[in-house]
Amino acid sequence: MALNGVPLRRVNQAYVIATSTTVDVSDLKFPENGINDGWFSKVKARKAPKSADDLLGEKKDEKKAVPETRKASQKLVDNSILPAIKKIPLLEAYLKSTFTLRRGQYPHTMKF
Repeated sequence: MALNGVPLRRVNQAYVIATSTTVDVSDLKFPENGINDGWFSKVKARKAPKSADDLLGEKKDEKKAVPETRKASQKLVDNSILPAIKKIPLLEAYLKSTFTLRRGQYPHTMKF
């Protein structure tokens, strides 16, 4: 989150590009309760009965607050992995940049 604004989340392997760059994560610290399947699951809220205002489109969008436990877990992981990322030249700048492919560029032929 600290480098590219992306929080801890589960990512499908189809959206990941393999690289030869390695980061030493032996000193990585996780929260006491760990990060497991339950950590990634969303809290399901009960649907309120619809009213006339909802049908007419006068709907108020409410932002869901991020739980403090997730914020604390994110900070703990960020603070423990940033030193390892800074040891590798140009990796911090690479992670901050937006990745795009142009015509004629194929990810399976690239060397990172």
